[in-house]
Amino acid sequence: ADMALQFKDAFWGNDFVSNAGYDAIIQRLNDGRRTCKDVEDLLKMRASAEEKYGKELVSIARKAGGSAEISTLRASFEEMKTQIENVGNLHIQLSGLLKEEVKRMEEFRERQKEQRKKFETIMEKVQKSKISLYKKTIDSKKSYEQRCKEADEAEQTAERLGNAPTATPKQIEKVKNLLLKLTSSWWAAEKKQYRSNIEQLERIRQEWEATHIETCEMFQQQEEDRISVIRNALWVHCNQLSMQCVKDDECCENVRQSLENCDIIKDNNNFVEMKNEFDAKPKTLNPAENPKFIMSTYISIPFVLLLILSFHLKITDYSSSAGTSDGVYATIPGFPPSQPSSNEYKAIYDYIAQGEDELSISAGDVVDVIEEGEDGWWTVRRNGLSGLVPGSYLSKE
Repeated sequence: ADMALQFKDAFWGNDFVSNAGYDAIIQRLNDGRRTCKDVEDLLKMRASAEEKYGKELVSIARKAGGSAEISTLRASFEEMKTQIENVGNLHIQLSGLLKEEVKRMEEFRERQKEQRKKFETIMEKVQKSKISLYKKTIDSKKSYEQRCKEADEAEQTAERLGNAPTATPKQIEKVKNLLLKLTSSWWAAEKKQYRSNIEQLERIRQEWEATHIETCEMFQQQEEDRISVIRNALWVHCNQLSMQCVKDDECCENVRQSLENCDIIKDNNNFVEMKNEFDAKPKTLNPAENPKFIMSTYISIPFVLLLILSFHLKITDYSSSAGTSDGVYATIPGFPPSQPSSNEYKAIYDYIAQGEDELSISAGDVVDVIEEGEDGWWTVRRNGLSGLVPGSYLSKE
């Protein structure tokens, strides 16, 4: 591990009145406080996103349908909805945990702010005293040095006057009095003030250094606490997200287990058992079992033979009397032009014959209805073929 460097050994000033080292520490604390706020904002936004996502999942689960399904597939679908809602609630719970972490971060930041404020106040007071007394000491030094300079000049003047033949006794006396004044009361007062200021400045310097060291130690402890708290908060946040992923996967696993129990055959069997009232096949209609059909068949055979014989006789009579007409076929006498039958019906649905006695028709076909059966099956003819079709499939032309 790296050796811990100390703030108190690294942050001083370039000169006695400089606060550059202390200002660097204060700037670091301000940046750290801003980082705390950034972490709080990150957790707030993540909490908001988790809450919104969770509520959306709960809403989706509650709005999802699936009520039309049956048996095991419906159970799997219901399990899916349940687990989606569970996942949503888990994300809402995660949002609450993140909000609690944000609250702890805010409280920690406020505690540091109060501790820091006390030390900043003390340091500000000591620094002001140090700077003020330093300036006062410098001024007294200048004044003392000025008195010393004046005394030296007065002494030199007195010596020159004493050696000058033209100097009067009055001038010599005046210079001596000035020199005495400078070297006695004035000089002594300036010297005393200067010495007093130096002593006070030394005391304030010692006090400032002790306060600076104590403040640096306190601020370094705050930085260690801040870094530890932010690191732990981010670590816990990652653990919460990992745990959330595990819980989400557990919910998905519950759905997968439910899907494993989803049985296709069981679902179809369940449907058949629920709707077993339709298990009997409808009976095929046999026209031979209908007495009316049997009688109409026997009656229609002689009638058809008679009709063919009559038609043949009329053709023979016409040919013998009129002959042919230059290759142009004349109308057969006795048969007026065909008119639409009143029994013509139009098929409105397609029908495929299910038996030999039935007739297949397509929607739009025109058929002649021979007989309308009471059982709903009608005998019709189309294109020379006849058979049974459902009467409900026909409409009057």
